[in-house]
Amino acid sequence: MKGIKITYWAATGIIAFMMVYSAYAYFTDPAVAQGFQHLGFPAYFRIELGIAKLIGAILLVAPVSAKIKEWTYAGFAITFVSAFIAHTVSGDPVANRMGPLIFLAVLVVSYVMYQKKGNKTAVATA
Repeated sequence: MKGIKITYWAATGIIAFMMVYSAYAYFTDPAVAQGFQHLGFPAYFRIELGIAKLIGAILLVAPVSAKIKEWTYAGFAITFVSAFIAHTVSGDPVANRMGPLIFLAVLVVSYVMYQKKGNKTAVATA
């Protein structure tokens, strides 16, 4: 059980940290703004996605209901798959395409460990 918790928190911490860092870059880095333009997204989408990533990172580590955790995992999975598709369609290098898939794999590890530990840290749903 201890190994499951360690693996869960390591994977979850990596995802949460990456999402917070990513959101920060979305708000502050001009190169990221140019990247969104390159992918064909409007400027406001970068801000929306940054806010969503911050909220999701908080929900991923907070003791919230299992239903909210499930939606958080689903949202991040959609984000990573969408990023892979956007980079692929835009003709970006393989390295740009693989990043989202690597983080999707880490997210899957976090989710599987979350399920294995029995959601004991989640608040019971009403």
